[in-house]
Amino acid sequence: MNTAKMILNKDYVVGEVDKRIYGSFIEHLGRAVYGGIFEPNHPAAGKTGFRRDVAEMVKELQVPIIRYPGGNFVSGYNWEDGVGPVDKRPKRTELSWAAIETNAVGTNEFCTWAKEAGADIMMAVNLGTRGADAARNLVEYCNHPEGTYWSDLRKLHGYAKPHNIKTWCLGNEMDGPWQIGAKTAQEYGRLACETAKMMKWVDPEIELVACGSSGSGMPTFGQWEATVLENTYEHVDYISLHTYYGNADNDIKNFLARTLDMDAFIKAVAATCDYVKAKKHSKKKIKLSFDEWNVWFHSNEEDRKIERWSVAPRQLEDVYTFEDALVVGGMLITLLKNADRVKIACLAQLVNVIAPIMTENGGSAWRQTIFYPYLHASVFGRGTVLNSIIKSPKYDSRDFTDVPCIDAVAVVSEDNKEITIFAVNKDTEEDITLDIELNGFGTFGVTKHIILESSDIKASNTKENPNNVVPSDNGNASVEDGNVKASIKSLSWNVIRLRKAE
Repeated sequence: MNTAKMILNKDYVVGEVDKRIYGSFIEHLGRAVYGGIFEPNHPAAGKTGFRRDVAEMVKELQVPIIRYPGGNFVSGYNWEDGVGPVDKRPKRTELSWAAIETNAVGTNEFCTWAKEAGADIMMAVNLGTRGADAARNLVEYCNHPEGTYWSDLRKLHGYAKPHNIKTWCLGNEMDGPWQIGAKTAQEYGRLACETAKMMKWVDPEIELVACGSSGSGMPTFGQWEATVLENTYEHVDYISLHTYYGNADNDIKNFLARTLDMDAFIKAVAATCDYVKAKKHSKKKIKLSFDEWNVWFHSNEEDRKIERWSVAPRQLEDVYTFEDALVVGGMLITLLKNADRVKIACLAQLVNVIAPIMTENGGSAWRQTIFYPYLHASVFGRGTVLNSIIKSPKYDSRDFTDVPCIDAVAVVSEDNKEITIFAVNKDTEEDITLDIELNGFGTFGVTKHIILESSDIKASNTKENPNNVVPSDNGNASVEDGNVKASIKSLSWNVIRLRKAE
């Protein structure tokens, strides 16, 4: 059996995990809202029309923050359409996804649902068709207590207490030609700067995310970040990153290696931020918000057949496989390895639309394969990330060389009594014995070794068979002479839980 070694030292750390790194995303797109979280006629709907079965799954994931309402949608959205009496709200042509938006759910309804689901909100403002004035009005509507036009209007709408939304996105993917109101870096940078100033004048406690490139493959990548930050540096707190990976050519080795691309993307954006910091002689460090990431490719062909101007069509409904779950696990490991800089991240999206949770209108809800690595990381991955040294067998793929077969990271809990190791074995054939060396931690024992595995890499969970791919506690990790040893099965996601001896 091949072997790998992981060396951990309690004094060698990457950084603290900001719980928002386990965030997600709900856009007014497809069945994410209507037929996803909101379905008034469903047997599981509460008094407000939101599905309680879906909310319980969101609570299970312990999602700390949810980005809303878009996405491409926000660049053509008038937020005023979604407040006030529902029967007086206008139906709109939604240009980014060629659908009809009913506005039955808007800011107040979503804030109520998010609170019930235990999540904060990361609100995006429209910098496509609108700008600073509409953005600062929305901050006032959401966060100002009372005594002003917009705060009193919120009270009139039945929400006496402010929503106190503290994390805001300054638009979405403004470099993309597909974006409503797309802009050059200079155009966006100036608008984002002035919008940021006004929003923080309304509420100085908010944090702001500026739009980075829509992906590392954009022709303006790098220069876009530099120009935007040169305009906004002292007024924003984060810059965004977006990436999606697919396996349309059915090359699993290359698919699994994509996490190297994600890591390089993060490091390139961090380097650009630090270049602007040096250029401005600033003491401030811009942090990263990886606020769209996932696997996305399964639904591309079906989405081309969707009838235009329908309400809540089945759009971007990827049915995820076991191999997709391995890639999502690897992406979560990559985010954690960069926890010193990545402080917010949003799995895009949460329900039905490229999502870990799927629903049937009027029927059941179930967990897709990618639900499980997301669940494990969110629940067990809170605390301090260790700067681990990993020596692993490697392989080459079409686009990557020296890909480590074992991709792993360790997180120490906030009370220092637990260590959790997340590990993926990317070897398509061989199990690998992982030897984990613990230095300076004292005596720890293994409490659980969770494995997500399948003999069929294309296996998925469906409404007919929702438990086709589920994790088990069948791992064999144990402590021998102070080290942890575990057999990491080929093509598997692993969670090894350790607890300090009393």
